[in-house]
Amino acid sequence: MNWNLQGKTAAVTGACSGIGLETARHLLAAGATVALVDRAAEKLKAICHDLGPAAIPVPVDLTDPESVRGMLPAILSRTERLDIFHANAGAYVGGEVATGDPDAWDRMLNLNVNATFRAIHAVLPHMIAHKSGDIIVTSSVAGMIPVLWEPVYTASKHAVQAFVHTVRRQVAKDGVRVAAIQPGPVVTALLDDWPKAKMDEALAAGSLMQPGEVAEAILFMLTRPKGVMIRDLVILPQSLDI
Repeated sequence: MNWNLQGKTAAVTGACSGIGLETARHLLAAGATVALVDRAAEKLKAICHDLGPAAIPVPVDLTDPESVRGMLPAILSRTERLDIFHANAGAYVGGEVATGDPDAWDRMLNLNVNATFRAIHAVLPHMIAHKSGDIIVTSSVAGMIPVLWEPVYTASKHAVQAFVHTVRRQVAKDGVRVAAIQPGPVVTALLDDWPKAKMDEALAAGSLMQPGEVAEAILFMLTRPKGVMIRDLVILPQSLDI
């Protein structure tokens, strides 16, 4: 299987931890130059120093429209072009609606929906102009199946799915592939608000995945031959009952 991305430049948002960091590592191992995008500037700088010269730190606050507008120019100041964009940054809020915090919902929705749309909008004209490119969005199995214990998060990922499918159809003629990776629960900081009993039960049952397993699936999607795309890829722990 050809997993070679030599000569490609990629950008990954939410790159300081979890799926974003593991995806960046996999892309680097496949030969790509990778811009790691995150708002934690100092942490980002340290991570890129450890990853080597092909890792470029690009501090961006995705919830700040002005910062997002500066993202692509910052990337292109260090590279010739952008071939791959992994819109990965996101947040998680679960729980009962009746006892939930609407302010926390707003923060999550802004990052999961608005910031994702803005980030893709920022890079899309560049890819259209070059008649090639890959955009992969970290969605969730919750974007396909309404999940009882996370109704607002589920709603955010349904919005992401609708956006991915419609933008994909708009830009297919331009040689740009737009797709979604839809993992089940992954051991990342997004699950920090899970009740301890639920986390312990999930770990014991083997119903959580590691970020590297998702990153491998993303690399598979990116290395399909030209003219072939994985539109959606659901990846689940085998024991997850959903």
